[in-house]
Amino acid sequence: MATENNVNDLPLPKKNPLSLQIDLSKFEKATDEEKKQQDVMSESTTFFKDGMRKLMKNPLAVGSIIVLILIILMMIVTPHVVPYTYSQIITVDGKRDTGAKNLKPFQYSKMEQAYIAKGGKVFPHVMGTDELSRDYFVRVVYGTRVSFMVGVFASLIVGIIGVLYGSISGYSGGKTDMIMMRIVDIIYSLPDLLVIILLSVVFKETLDFSKVPILQKLGANMVSMFLVFGLLYWVGMARLVRGQILTIKENEYVLAARAIGARPNRIIWHHILPNCISVIIISIALEIPSAIFTESYLSFIGLGVALPMPSLGALASDARSGMQSYPLKLVFPALMIVLIVLAFNLLGDGLRDAFDPKLRK
Repeated sequence: MATENNVNDLPLPKKNPLSLQIDLSKFEKATDEEKKQQDVMSESTTFFKDGMRKLMKNPLAVGSIIVLILIILMMIVTPHVVPYTYSQIITVDGKRDTGAKNLKPFQYSKMEQAYIAKGGKVFPHVMGTDELSRDYFVRVVYGTRVSFMVGVFASLIVGIIGVLYGSISGYSGGKTDMIMMRIVDIIYSLPDLLVIILLSVVFKETLDFSKVPILQKLGANMVSMFLVFGLLYWVGMARLVRGQILTIKENEYVLAARAIGARPNRIIWHHILPNCISVIIISIALEIPSAIFTESYLSFIGLGVALPMPSLGALASDARSGMQSYPLKLVFPALMIVLIVLAFNLLGDGLRDAFDPKLRK
């Protein structure tokens, strides 16, 4: 320490008038406060880390993430814990229990009560049973799984097609952009519900889904719904990406990439899309609740998954007939729809506030 103080006390060397060296006498030594400020300077970070740090400070977004994680865990764990399936009529000691209809939550039928009195064990009906003596909690969980997966896959389809189409249109410009955007305008004018009905009728008449296990469970209505998502719902994403690329492609680094002979696909993939990735992520996150709500109301009017596979909209539709006698049959699926849609909406708003540069403070 003494040696350091002695070095600091030494006079600065004088500059030779004929030398090109910097004149050290024109510089001042850093004070102790300036040295402390240098020590407490923020560490270097990336765009993603900075955005995640801001997202974690948003209590609504964090609460939405926790709710979604709990819902996902419920969808994964429940089939391994609950001994019932979504289409299984409740059996007691190997016999069908036809009396276990429309039971209230945590209520047992007479046959189950007699079996418990003999020392048997019966898994409780957390949400009761439906009119066909099927455990309602398992059906709600499987319905949540169907609606959740429909929302995620539909948003991915919309994101992939919309980003590719919007990127090509925005980067090409000129007549190519004009023709591609006129196609988007035509697609905007098509009624999605009518297209789903037409496709589902055509698929039922012409295609046989019984040979494909996954498509057999989903049914023609769900296949037509995914096709409509891929054919019609991507236009909003395409317009958004096109607008971003029209602005970004005028920057100097894009011009430099063109000057060194970079190909258009490389420029779009490595230079343009990374600069609008936040907008894409936010749009996809906000597209998920829209797709879930679309699937729910289509299932509500009978255009959803094939029976006996449940979805939240189909469960809500089936509960209408007994709404006065058994209102909880409608409350449980409606509550799950509200939780999922609200959680994704709040998470999308949080992502927008955290990653959108225009909204950063």
